[in-house]
Amino acid sequence: MTAYTERAKGSPAADFLSENAQVLSIAFFFLACVVFFAATTDTFMTLGNILNVIRQAAPILIVAVAMTLVIITGGIDLSVGSQVALVNAVAAIVLAMGYPWPLVVVAMLFFGAFLGIVQGWFTAYQGIPAFIVTLAGLSILRGLALYLTQGYSIPIKDAPGFFMLGRGELLGIPMPALIAVAVAVAGYVVISSTKYGRQVVAVGSNMEAARRVGMPAKWVIASVYMIAGVACALAGLLIAARLGSGSSNAAVGFELQVIAAVVLGGTSLMGGRGTILGTVLGTMTIAVIGNGLILMHISPFFTQIVTGAIILVAIWLNTRIFTANFRFGGKKR
Repeated sequence: MTAYTERAKGSPAADFLSENAQVLSIAFFFLACVVFFAATTDTFMTLGNILNVIRQAAPILIVAVAMTLVIITGGIDLSVGSQVALVNAVAAIVLAMGYPWPLVVVAMLFFGAFLGIVQGWFTAYQGIPAFIVTLAGLSILRGLALYLTQGYSIPIKDAPGFFMLGRGELLGIPMPALIAVAVAVAGYVVISSTKYGRQVVAVGSNMEAARRVGMPAKWVIASVYMIAGVACALAGLLIAARLGSGSSNAAVGFELQVIAAVVLGGTSLMGGRGTILGTVLGTMTIAVIGNGLILMHISPFFTQIVTGAIILVAIWLNTRIFTANFRFGGKKR
């Protein structure tokens, strides 16, 4: 066997590194951030701060898992922050009316599904680009939340069971974190082990080819926005339960953090490729950076600059790695 053939065949280790380059890179970057902030601050590695980081990261992770599905199909949802704010505000208003909190939770999840499927319908069945549909949704839903609350915060009282969702702990682990982990595991199983997950990837890779082999391509696209709506509703409920109030100003800039987490985790903006593990690592990286900068007494507004820079660099690396893998794959064939 010639040396050229050996190089073309590749070793198992090289194949593994090639296939998981982006996840490994974000894992390394995450560990580097942890080491940096642990060395530069006295409180970063304390148990209380670690629990605070994962509690605050939970809503972002929940929506990021759903956003991973959206971006795998080649779409994007810019309205997630506004959906979170609207559900957050409506839940507080309904709870203030005296309705039982379990009923409110279920109703808000259905409300989130409705918000998502409406946007999915415009995207999938009317052919309007997802960027335009969700950009309009960003404005409409935030405006609706402002109108319902008149810009005021709505306090939630006498709902201890509801507050447990955002403030409670189980075996010392914050309840929001446990819910987020359950969502991430469900997302991983869906993508890796279900027919629906394979359809999502197939539609993102080539929608026309997926349609021709009998897949309900349009429904798959619409459904991922519905899932994103449910995830936003869950995130909005957790935020309301943690803060004890609902506000139209909740989740401002949320979509930036979610998209940054997903792209940083290696999901391709071109569609057809994504990983929940990468999304989890991307989410925790964003959370660690935000928390670490605050502990270093750096302005919280600087976090937005860092997040934007991370998105730009991640997209650049995303494109470079994808192109390199494609060329490498071409040579192997």
